[in-house]
Amino acid sequence: MLKALALSGFAVLFSAGALLAGIVATGGHAADTTTTEETTITETAPGTTTTLEQTTTRRVIVPTTGTTTSGSETGNDIPDWVWVVIGLLALGLIVLLVVLLTRRGGGAASVPADERRRRLDGAVGSWTMQGWAVDNQTADSAVLRRGNELMQVSVDPAGQITTRPLPTAGEDWS
Repeated sequence: MLKALALSGFAVLFSAGALLAGIVATGGHAADTTTTEETTITETAPGTTTTLEQTTTRRVIVPTTGTTTSGSETGNDIPDWVWVVIGLLALGLIVLLVVLLTRRGGGAASVPADERRRRLDGAVGSWTMQGWAVDNQTADSAVLRRGNELMQVSVDPAGQITTRPLPTAGEDWS
């Protein structure tokens, strides 16, 4: 699932880059150049002279790659607010990717039973090193005792450990 999110994020980033490249590439203008060719043909036959003149005008569109602009011209017709929006979208995409890639276990994610048991045993071991004793233990929870204090340590299906105090025999917690 994480690999699919990473690949889809890469695809979105690639698409945004391609779109931006298209915007930048079409932002330039082509030069409109007109050329005129004049042709003069002179034919001389025995006894006659014929002169034929023909003028051909042709419009040629020349791309402007490699041209230079003056210092006062930017050569970019994209308004500044468009660049700000593109920057904010890129920043939002980066934040979204970081959140998705660093998120620990979603609500539907379930940790295998042996891993949950290992996490519970680790938490119980930590409490027993602090002077607590195991009073009762099941596969997903344990009751610990220190003097007349009771505490429950449990692990949920997502693998999260929770600890809460329990009322002792003479206390009313209602």
